[in-house]
Amino acid sequence: MNKEKMGKFVLARHHESEWNKLGKWTGMTEVHLSDDGFKGAKKMGELIQDFHFDYIFTSSQIRAKETLSSMMETMSINQDVLIESSMNLNERDYGIYTGKNKWEMEKILGEEKFTNIRRGWDYPIEGGESLKMVYERSIPFFLTRILPLIKEGKNVLVVCHGNSSRAMIKYIENISDNDIANIEMPFGSVLIYDLDEKGHIIDKEIRQL
Repeated sequence: MNKEKMGKFVLARHHESEWNKLGKWTGMTEVHLSDDGFKGAKKMGELIQDFHFDYIFTSSQIRAKETLSSMMETMSINQDVLIESSMNLNERDYGIYTGKNKWEMEKILGEEKFTNIRRGWDYPIEGGESLKMVYERSIPFFLTRILPLIKEGKNVLVVCHGNSSRAMIKYIENISDNDIANIEMPFGSVLIYDLDEKGHIIDKEIRQL
């Protein structure tokens, strides 16, 4: 199947939340966008004004939904577009570290352990998830729910989180377990992919505030 028959896959992370602003690990906690997050999300919508979307997915978490709502204020969007939320796209559960300040924890844990917690592929967290566990719930959803729409020629937007984005990037770009530690999905970034029929990268465009 050539890419002309495939739809576009567009991936965006929610913008700054109130806890992001404070440097706290948020994970599964329901936290609203900050004022800057709402403003930034509107600007993210401007980045993809040239797209018509047939289907939109968000996580079930409020900061992703607020980001989408703000993006839609500035996107050239069909108001009848289908929108679906799924817990499979939720952020990683940070377990015992949820609500703790990242930079204070870095001092307590040391740089190596702190980096493993933040970026590692299969580093365990008490009461929480590793990135591998996020991958194991988000990629089956991507392959069974999102990719079939793209294969039908539909343009699909996904608004989710740092780690669920990283999980999809890992699959799409065939990134190794070790190298995924170097991948981050920053605020204000939108990734636009052309995919093959297995959901792997053909082309990629990055648009960023």
